[in-house]
Amino acid sequence: MKALNGAIVYNKKTGEKRKIDIEGFFVAIGHKPNTDLFKGVLDMNDTGYLITKGKSTKTNLPGVFAAGDVQDHEYRQAVTAAGTGCMAALDAERYLGALI
Repeated sequence: MKALNGAIVYNKKTGEKRKIDIEGFFVAIGHKPNTDLFKGVLDMNDTGYLITKGKSTKTNLPGVFAAGDVQDHEYRQAVTAAGTGCMAALDAERYLGALI
């Protein structure tokens, strides 16, 4: 049994509705990361992506690491989020280890 077999698309200009056959889809929510709560605390670019140091996940605030869609303005996808999430975990582990 398929969970998805089609979609109804609506043309906002003409009002036409039609069904197209599809087996899957990808949702892109937008190109602005949800980082407004960090304004004035973490360094970010004009679009709102958090700025990290070099090839790390370190932000300008010690002990705070950024990963995935909030810092990757190039790829912005789930694979990047998973990969940089792992990087952030390793950076956090090293940071906490250095405190001991």
